[in-house]
Amino acid sequence: MLEVSNLSVAYGESEVLHGIDLSAAEGEIVAVMGRNGMGKSTLMKSLIGMIPHRAGSIRLGDADLSQLPSHRRVEGGLAFVPQGRMIFPSLTVEENITTGLIAHGDRTIPDDIYGLFPVLHDMRKRRGGNLSGGQQQQLAIARALVSKPRVLLLDEPTEGIQPSIIKDMAKVLKEIRRMMNLTIVVSEQVLSFAMDVADRFLVIENGRFVDEVAAADADEGRIAAYLSV
Repeated sequence: MLEVSNLSVAYGESEVLHGIDLSAAEGEIVAVMGRNGMGKSTLMKSLIGMIPHRAGSIRLGDADLSQLPSHRRVEGGLAFVPQGRMIFPSLTVEENITTGLIAHGDRTIPDDIYGLFPVLHDMRKRRGGNLSGGQQQQLAIARALVSKPRVLLLDEPTEGIQPSIIKDMAKVLKEIRRMMNLTIVVSEQVLSFAMDVADRFLVIENGRFVDEVAAADADEGRIAAYLSV
């Protein structure tokens, strides 16, 4: 579903991603693990087009997204939930979700979105800025899902979220995958969350993937060693 080949990204003359190769199959959940500053967010922003890449290609199915602006990538089937959620605090929950409908010209929020996130239905007239961190994360995911993606990109979704809510988030992501047959790529530092949700792990260090393992074969201690400061 998603095929990234030889992706290089630089800030000025400083290259921060060095020939990244990444693939994710239909319905697969892939976790990109790494410490702060290793390139996780740069990778995610490059995939959605917020940061230009120096070399390489990004393909979604048969379509080459490499040279498209962000909004065209969304129309093509990519959706992005950024680190820190970036919801619109002065808009209501309902208005926030509605902004995601623009990609396909829809006007009505599908019932299954509120089915996944019942608390958002209960709070749909409340301003986004008045929600808790966990509720805002649900809102950001709901906004992304109404754009009808084939691949969902999540950048550090557990940041600032209570541990009890993190467990629930893993269940919701697996339910989203089951309902929509979505491919999900998630960047993360919280290993317990990734172990709950991912089918495969990629470890990034200094802008390169240094390890890859299927969840069934994952050595939790080995991955944790990459995450330790």
